[in-house]
Amino acid sequence: MSSADVSCFDFVTPSGNRPLRLEEGVRLVLAAASAPTPTELVDLMQAQGRILAETQISPIAVPPARNSAMDGYAILSTDLNHLEAWQLVGESLAGHPWTGPLRSGQAVMITTGACLPSGADTVVMQEMCERVEDQLIIRFQESVQPGQHIREAGEDIALGSAVLYAGQRIGPVEAGLLASIGIEKVKVHQALKVALFSTGDEVSAPGEPLTAGAIYDSNRYSLAAVLQALGCEVMDLGILPDHPQAIHAALTVARSKARLVITSGGVSVGEADHIRSVLNRLGQTGFWQLAVRPGRPFAFGDLGSEPGQEPCLFAALPGNPVAALVTFMLILQPLIRRLQGETDWVGLTWSAKVTERMKSRLGRSDFHRGIYSLNAEGVLEVRSTGAQGSGILTSMHQGNCLIRIPEETASLAPGDKASIYPFSGWLPGYPAL
Repeated sequence: MSSADVSCFDFVTPSGNRPLRLEEGVRLVLAAASAPTPTELVDLMQAQGRILAETQISPIAVPPARNSAMDGYAILSTDLNHLEAWQLVGESLAGHPWTGPLRSGQAVMITTGACLPSGADTVVMQEMCERVEDQLIIRFQESVQPGQHIREAGEDIALGSAVLYAGQRIGPVEAGLLASIGIEKVKVHQALKVALFSTGDEVSAPGEPLTAGAIYDSNRYSLAAVLQALGCEVMDLGILPDHPQAIHAALTVARSKARLVITSGGVSVGEADHIRSVLNRLGQTGFWQLAVRPGRPFAFGDLGSEPGQEPCLFAALPGNPVAALVTFMLILQPLIRRLQGETDWVGLTWSAKVTERMKSRLGRSDFHRGIYSLNAEGVLEVRSTGAQGSGILTSMHQGNCLIRIPEETASLAPGDKASIYPFSGWLPGYPAL
């Protein structure tokens, strides 16, 4: 079987097939991303975080005309070292240019961003000049360079050039770029609709009293937060009881409104089989074992589709809080970005020197929660947050990265190099400040 023939349903574990490497899981999940969400036209003010649906070509040059890079005086460079004083003939202000041609022996006071008068080719900063009534004296003329302190037309953005490309996410800088070329409305991909639910009679909603053996539902809140940070429209289905009819009814409604349904738990060995039976009645779901810790159990497939719609995809993350977040970051996040139309995202990894021994097991990737920092010599170092249990959510709060111990490595020793996954680039909504 070639790689092109592989689908997610060829790996229905844990019934005997080998665990999937992280990269294999990502590849198989991304193969399910067919068409991105449809497009819509929105005001630029409302486009933050959205994905461009078409390349943006600049209809103007930026800046549109030659202008001054600082406050000073515009002159002809050929007058330098030949005159003792210049005649002040006017002023050019930002938004109010001086329109007359500048001749030899003349100077125009000019502010930052103001258009350069016709004929002028040099700006002398005001600190080097002295005004005596309508005369201008330039001190240290020999230090003035012809052409200095001038911004050329189009030096930032050329007329007709591509400013941003389809598939790029609009952030603060991108919004400013679009505004600088006069774009008021922009075509973007619609927000991805994601339905989210939890299952289990042992799961309680925050605010309710805990009964014996119950736990509070933290996963739904963590997952809703990362989905919203990615710009998704989240449908909260709440906590569904462990009853096939209730789950079937909720998923049937969800698949008609959402492109992706996410839950956590319920897919490990020994857990309730009726969840699997419901999923298989609606569509096809593969039950995988990932060679990743935390995050071994994972289910992925589809819930079928309504007529004329793309199939509604389904993913079940591990039930432990850290495992759910880590699996989302590493495997589901690339899928969601692809479904949103984002094509240029690459999660960056850095190389850091570990400061303590870290253990793993051959054949799987361990992702320890870590804290990176620069030491006194400016070398990037990383240490673990301490206990690494997949239920210790405080380790995600204390850390600022994941430390990967790859499949072929059983342990890392102090001084070894490791790949780290900074939360600022991998955990959507992570506070960078």
